Amino acid sequence: MPSQQIDNLLRLVGSSRDGALLRFSLGSEYLKGSEFEAAVVHLTAALDKDPRYSAAWKLLGRALAESGRTRDALEAYRKGIGVALEKGDRQAAKEMTVFARRLEQRLASDGQDGAAS
Repeated sequence: MPSQQIDNLLRLVGSSRDGALLRFSLGSEYLKGSEFEAAVVHLTAALDKDPRYSAAWKLLGRALAESGRTRDALEAYRKGIGVALEKGDRQAAKEMTVFARRLEQRLASDGQDGAAS
């Protein structure tokens, strides 16, 4: 069930204010409410609008991981690490590296190779 905050943000979708920050905010709110697929949709839209938005890559990885899409999450983190390093956003790169390693370990323990599907 969408919160008042989500309802307010959704009113702006399709308007002149519909940008990466709006979609990131929606993705973040949906993630807080454990609505992972909705979070993925809006975080992906944020990245469509600004592929260099390292915070969106980090949240997208988290949303994908939380929804059980481990390989997709790992791919998102890897792309996000590249973007963050390119921008000089070392803290975001470090955080995503930690998250990516955890996912790689999970895939290895499940007998998978960690390759993105």
